[in-house]
Amino acid sequence: MEYNIKNAYCKRVWDEISARYADQGHFLQAAGLVLETISPVVDKMPELEKNAVLERFVEPERIIMFRVPWTDDQGKAHVNRGFRVQFNSAIGPYKGGLRFSPEVGLDVLKFLGFEQVLKNSLTTLPMGGGKGGSDFDAHGKSDAEVMRFCQSFMTELQRHIGPDTDVPAGDKGVGGREVAYMFGQYKRLRNEYTGVLTGKGLAFGGSLARTEATGYGLIYFADCMLKKIGKDFKGKTCIVSGDGNVAQYAVEKLTQLGGKAITMSDSSGYILDEDGIDAEKLEFVKQFRAEHKKIDEYVKKYPKAKFFKGEKPWGVKADLAFPCATQDEIYLEDAQKMVANGVWLVAEGANMPTRAEAIEHFQKNKVMFAPGKAANAGGVAVSGLEMSQNSERLSWSFEEVDAKLKQIMTNIHDNAYETAKKYATEGDYVAGANIAGFVKVASAMVAQGLV
Repeated sequence: MEYNIKNAYCKRVWDEISARYADQGHFLQAAGLVLETISPVVDKMPELEKNAVLERFVEPERIIMFRVPWTDDQGKAHVNRGFRVQFNSAIGPYKGGLRFSPEVGLDVLKFLGFEQVLKNSLTTLPMGGGKGGSDFDAHGKSDAEVMRFCQSFMTELQRHIGPDTDVPAGDKGVGGREVAYMFGQYKRLRNEYTGVLTGKGLAFGGSLARTEATGYGLIYFADCMLKKIGKDFKGKTCIVSGDGNVAQYAVEKLTQLGGKAITMSDSSGYILDEDGIDAEKLEFVKQFRAEHKKIDEYVKKYPKAKFFKGEKPWGVKADLAFPCATQDEIYLEDAQKMVANGVWLVAEGANMPTRAEAIEHFQKNKVMFAPGKAANAGGVAVSGLEMSQNSERLSWSFEEVDAKLKQIMTNIHDNAYETAKKYATEGDYVAGANIAGFVKVASAMVAQGLV
């Protein structure tokens, strides 16, 4: 993918990193899109080049790699790789999830950490950006095996994190069970009870609405986009990918606002329910998903629905689309199908699920497009609220947290929209989010000197 990087300084930095990290495609896409869109603001900030801000901005402050030895239930020894990419702490302690999945490596974690810097900046909460995890796969493992792995992982990671240094959370493959095991091991090793992890259980410092936050926040953001053009969710047909937390609570909230979700998916394929996935059907999805069953369970109970094995839902006729599964799920050919089938708004619930050429196709065809760093920031926003509750030894009600989440997502939308308008790209949420997130971090980096 070629990027139209007009600013000479941005172009020089792009040439340097694209040569240096030619094997890191995910990271280069994330960096390329940002360098392309921030060119107008870099033109107006000559102090950035003087202070080598871009060179520092695209390099993590620190990358930690370590081995994670553990034993299975038969006593056999295994060794996985563990990582923490501490990308940028200019505006607060590193904040970002831990991912346990076979695809985890430096390319994936650098792209996620880079995006996290801008996402956290947009929330207006004092959080820097980071990401971490392991190539461990919890599928098919017993609770005891997962516990031993998490304890071994945290035995090393605890040296590098803390409530005022780096506050990890869950991500793909890391849910409440894994967070609890890691929190327990941290507490045991450090002999302290602090809010070092977010996404904790409610009994030991977790926040209400954290589970719902990313999905709800996505729909709150999309609702702001609709209101900006005088529309709402009522009567809109929506296609959703994924069947995890983000997808589940996106479907729940868009249904509450009058929309109709007709698809959900997993790695095996997608289901299409033309009658809509209502509250009762969604509860069934939550139930079989919790039992680690596949999405085709849906059609066994609701035979009017159809299951499309090995396919993605992007060829289904709809108004709005919410990719909520994983990165790289919408390619150019998928975007072409969506435009041809009437989709006119796409908001990302996952991190970078849309390839750069697909984003370009959407924008050329006047499809409203919200990037994940803005639209799915609800999860880390409520993680930030969990940090605040832990620091103050308080617990807020679901309604209080949900109201704060809605206001944060509204503020992110308005900031991205107004920033795009300021730089003559009105309606371009990609440019607006990138510029708004970048300016805050870059200004802090300049103020703090060459560190």
